[in-house]
Amino acid sequence: MNDRTCIVTRETRDPDEMIRFVAGPDGTVVPDLKHKLPGRGCWVVAERHLVEKAAARNLFAKALRAPVVVPENLAEMVDSLMVSSTLGALGLARKAGAVALGATKVDAAVRSGKAIAVVHAIDASPDGVRKILAARKAVAHACGHRVPAFKLFSSEEMSLAMGATNVIHAAVLGQGAGEAALKRMKMLAAYRGEGHDNLASAAAGAAEDRE
Repeated sequence: MNDRTCIVTRETRDPDEMIRFVAGPDGTVVPDLKHKLPGRGCWVVAERHLVEKAAARNLFAKALRAPVVVPENLAEMVDSLMVSSTLGALGLARKAGAVALGATKVDAAVRSGKAIAVVHAIDASPDGVRKILAARKAVAHACGHRVPAFKLFSSEEMSLAMGATNVIHAAVLGQGAGEAALKRMKMLAAYRGEGHDNLASAAAGAAEDRE
């Protein structure tokens, strides 16, 4: 009963898989990631190309039943807001003890079964990623526990968010704050059309790096 309909695809989805938009006081279309802004809203599945389609086809005016101004960089605005939200969630998870930092601790968290996700900096070395991939594969083989891995942020962004220096690898642990951070990472990755790596694609990428 709480599902919403995308103005582009006409699909009905859970609100957590969508982005809400409202018209601001000046008539400008505004992303409402927290689903709390007042006024009539409309919904778009959280994928960048769909936000771009909604803007190009002038679907916001029709859905909001008002003349509106759509910022030219709306899709990029959404990405920036999602990045800020996700990094904020990772920072909170770090403060709550739901994040392990450093290749050694990440490896241990994965092998112990405590990690629910791995985050590699975009500028992480292939060798470091391969070593943690080996741990992920070992755990998946031993007990079927597949730990997704994401590359969404630079080491500088990760370091700033988590209050540490030179953060290259992080493991998100299965606690409340960690689960909230994972949810946001999945949404950001889906918005960018990246998803997260599965073990098969990760292994193929590692092989290409070695070659």
